[in-house]
Amino acid sequence: MPELDDKQPPGREGALTAGCLLLLVLVADVAAALLVVIVLAVRGLDRMDTGSGRTTTGAPALDWAPVLGFGALALALGVTAVVLLRIGHRVIGAVQLTLCVFPALHMLGYWL
Repeated sequence: MPELDDKQPPGREGALTAGCLLLLVLVADVAAALLVVIVLAVRGLDRMDTGSGRTTTGAPALDWAPVLGFGALALALGVTAVVLLRIGHRVIGAVQLTLCVFPALHMLGYWL
């Protein structure tokens, strides 16, 4: 099949492309995770300021921001992993699926 030989990049170029794609995806994941952490930190500081004047006793209501933030991050990582696996980047997709587990576990920890 000569058509397949023309479409496949040489080993070095394919490895370079995969490495650059992995680096780009990991940098985007780190940026998204930092965004979630910054938003949650600002919300935590705001809750500390407003909580000092509270007079009612009892359990505080569940804060859904960490659940939604880490859930959205896990969903974005999972969708990216599936897309990468579908287009043929198995190693990068596996790394993405592994990274998807951590925000999903954090989400479950805040929820339960």
